[in-house]
Amino acid sequence: MLNRLGGVLASSRFPQAALLVGPPGVGKQRLALWVAQGLLCEGGPGAPCGTCVACRQVAGLGHPDLHWFVPIPRPKAGDPAKQLEEAEELLGQAMAERRVEGLWTRPEGLVSHSLASVRLLSRRAWVTPFAGDRKVFVLGDAERLVVQESSQEAANALLKLLEEPPADTTLILTAADPHALLPTIRSRLVAIRVQRVADEDVRAFLRQEVDSPLDDAVLERRTLLAEGCIGRALREVDEAEGPDRAAAEFLEAVRDDPAKWLPLVLSQQPYAARGEFTGMLDALAVKLRDELREESGRSREGTKRRMKALRRVEATRAAAQGNANPQLALAVLAEELGELL
Repeated sequence: MLNRLGGVLASSRFPQAALLVGPPGVGKQRLALWVAQGLLCEGGPGAPCGTCVACRQVAGLGHPDLHWFVPIPRPKAGDPAKQLEEAEELLGQAMAERRVEGLWTRPEGLVSHSLASVRLLSRRAWVTPFAGDRKVFVLGDAERLVVQESSQEAANALLKLLEEPPADTTLILTAADPHALLPTIRSRLVAIRVQRVADEDVRAFLRQEVDSPLDDAVLERRTLLAEGCIGRALREVDEAEGPDRAAAEFLEAVRDDPAKWLPLVLSQQPYAARGEFTGMLDALAVKLRDELREESGRSREGTKRRMKALRRVEATRAAAQGNANPQLALAVLAEELGELL
């Protein structure tokens, strides 16, 4: 994908207003910064060299012509001018944190791209570039233009800029759910889909980038949970302890008797199919894969049973992404695993 985008940049055909679309953690905002490097690189438009002053400044979030807008708390000031000042200060704090921490977490529930943020973006868009002949704006998690607004003022304010952007300005929006944006905004953006990466690429990244070496079980679990999104794989190991513990308790109960696993099934929240439930199923799949590796070569029958059990877990996880009731799905899975294990 980078090769293709590099060619588009070199030919000066990158759209003036683009929308990077992909699941959370797949690297949309990082790709947006790579594009910004390519547009601002001192070697001219194209794949960034990564070594010039401009490329290093973009990588360090310090280029004067790169403007990165992320969801922030809504300014509390009543005066519009004070709101702009507050929004600018909050964005500065967010960028300072990202320079230090490196990892970019998903936005909290109460942050948004408020009208003040969009007005600040519009004001900066009409300022002459400081270092070169172009400015690049990255609006991350663009869904937050609407989610936390009591009206569509912020989205409509951005729409005005998209309709007549300055010639020296490139706008890059990122969104996991583009349908959360107003159709009028989507129609003015060129969508670019950011694809998931292969599991082997996730494993290689974790082996190379994580400070402390990961044992095989932790590496496999984090690769599975990532689902092709390296950003998810970078979560702290502690975040997966809950699902790991739930999977271990469920597996032990299944191997005992229904009196043990039934309370676990009944305690499963019926509305958490896309959260805790799927996390537990992911951890359960990792445990069964570990057992499958240990059993391989020792018992042909045991290997076949664990393969069937693993397929049942994977089928249950797929059903959980639809309208399946987590309690009922977990009860059926418990009975099936009890017969196999």
